[in-house]
Amino acid sequence: MGSAFGYGIGSVLQAGGARRVRRTRQVVAHPLYLAGLVADLVAWLLSLAALRRLPVYQVQATAAGSLAVTVVAARLLWKAPLRRLDGAAVVVTTACLTVIAASADPRSAPPVTPTVVIALVAGAVAVSAAAVACARHQLPGVQAALAGAAFAVCALCARALPVPPHTLSHLGHTVAVVAATPLSWALVVSGAVGTMSYAHALRLGGVGAVTAVLWSVEVAGGATAGFLALGDRVRPGWALPAVLAIVGTLAAAAVLATAAPAAEPPV
Repeated sequence: MGSAFGYGIGSVLQAGGARRVRRTRQVVAHPLYLAGLVADLVAWLLSLAALRRLPVYQVQATAAGSLAVTVVAARLLWKAPLRRLDGAAVVVTTACLTVIAASADPRSAPPVTPTVVIALVAGAVAVSAAAVACARHQLPGVQAALAGAAFAVCALCARALPVPPHTLSHLGHTVAVVAATPLSWALVVSGAVGTMSYAHALRLGGVGAVTAVLWSVEVAGGATAGFLALGDRVRPGWALPAVLAIVGTLAAAAVLATAAPAAEPPV
């Protein structure tokens, strides 16, 4: 939940900074965007720590609940009214995230095969190439979807990353092992691509719609790949509630994407 709060606050701050400049390259130098990036970085580190023990679908779906934080924070900062529907969506998000948390089967990710490593690295390269190809086009939805795909690859790499035991007591060895695996570089590249694509999308579109597209792609893609390739599982008897809760979270995100404070950040 800490990552959801950080992502929610970060989205509001980044949107405020992104809408005050004309070029995507200028976004990263704006103080509001930098503050939001710090909040996102803290949230990202929390999510990486969670991915070491929790399934991708749980971590990603919980982070998707950050849109509820975004809407509420934007309401407080921008003084825009909230609809009753938005309040209901926030309640639905909270309830769905509770179910998702209860349904997860906590376990470390099993060792991945070379095929999975190659697939994740190829995914990072493919998303990066697509982001470069689309960078000049004024399509916030496409940029948001690419950001979601990049962050999904980033989460999968973090989940699959081999980390030696006794990390703190053998820090030098741990750093050497982690730096030597292609998954580390795929994680860094996809994280950077996701950050830039999201900044580009925020400059072109409303924070609510952009963030909803991002989380939809990230949750759906990350959860599917986590189950198929990384051995993610749910508790016995919790499969249907988990699926319904994920769908409910994404549906609530779609509703919140149309909320006035999320859709129209001040210029």
